[in-house]
Amino acid sequence: MKRIYLAFAAALLAGCAAGPPIDTTYYSLQHRSRVQWLIIHYTALDFPTSLRVLTQQRVSSHYLVGERPATIYRLVDEDRSAYHAGLSSWQGYTNLNDSSIGIEIVNLGYEGAPLNRTWPEYPPEQVEAVVALVKKIVAEHGIRPDRILGHSDIAPQRKTDPGPKFPWKRLADEGLITWPDAARVASRIPIHEALLPDVLWFQDRLAQHGFAVPKNGVLDEPTRRVVAAFQMKYRPAVFDGLPDAQTAALLEVLTTP
Repeated sequence: MKRIYLAFAAALLAGCAAGPPIDTTYYSLQHRSRVQWLIIHYTALDFPTSLRVLTQQRVSSHYLVGERPATIYRLVDEDRSAYHAGLSSWQGYTNLNDSSIGIEIVNLGYEGAPLNRTWPEYPPEQVEAVVALVKKIVAEHGIRPDRILGHSDIAPQRKTDPGPKFPWKRLADEGLITWPDAARVASRIPIHEALLPDVLWFQDRLAQHGFAVPKNGVLDEPTRRVVAAFQMKYRPAVFDGLPDAQTAALLEVLTTP
């Protein structure tokens, strides 16, 4: 009798674990992907260490792209949250882990002191793999061009990845992200050279672009970090965090319809 009861209990538990039957005959047309953001990082580590950290520690990413060979590894399913963005903000949205996909790229980041840093290149094979992966994710989730970002965009006070060597212009040429029109930028530079906007103008435009930035009219260290993050992406030759005419022209073109 005891054996019969145990068998019945086991069958009952198995049925509960499987859940009730669900009819999937019907499908609503009113839906969209939960994924709204795509965030690009560098690991600042070699491949074995990157893999160990992203699979065994308290950080994670949906994808890891190796260097040579440029293999793409999926570490977290896209329908699950990964812990790659941390404390983050863009366009007033926060906690971007919950609605983003993260791509970590094996790259050692920078070496040296702040005034004498060197940044390793991204190998062409790796760039091609990243571009193909971004295209795939954007096509599947319908991510907007202004929501394909670097970690330094969403956390400029503490992050610099993917750094000045990441080929953002290549993503723009592929139609994946928005890029300032070169002719319009060139036409605005002389105007801003004649009269450079004040710090509050830069802060307002950076906030309009999407950054979390102080609005105090002071070129303090947090503001300089945001300016540097913007320059690193759109003017990587010089990203000292100092407002200048070219930075003003880039900002104006990007924030003016």
